[in-house]
Amino acid sequence: MKKKILVMGLPGAGKTTLAEKLKILLNAKWLNADQIRKKFNDWDFSTEGRKRQARRMSDLADKLIEEGFYVIADFICPTREAREIFKPQFIIWLDTIEKGRFDDTNQIFVSPEKYDLRVNTKDAEKWAKLAYKMILDNTKI
Repeated sequence: MKKKILVMGLPGAGKTTLAEKLKILLNAKWLNADQIRKKFNDWDFSTEGRKRQARRMSDLADKLIEEGFYVIADFICPTREAREIFKPQFIIWLDTIEKGRFDDTNQIFVSPEKYDLRVNTKDAEKWAKLAYKMILDNTKI
């Protein structure tokens, strides 16, 4: 079964870099939050805007999964509610920095209680290979 993979963390944690590497390994479709916001011209970072973005990312990912692809979504997904809306089947949490570049995001960011892989160093190659193996083997650490 193909999975909806969330690569989450603060701005500057390395989400996009890791997602790019993992996309190649899995031959996956990739949804980058900034590119999706640009496509829909929606730069609203209010609570409602963030929920709308999580729903949009989830809907787009679900359609691609129905087409038979793994889907990697890289976005901050700063709250438990946003993660519940997105409904990932595999969570990669990039816990590589203490604070991101946006104070409003830092203030609302809640570290996930549940995740499949916690990344604590900026080594996208290493972590992408580990995530790839875990996704294919259906394992958690």
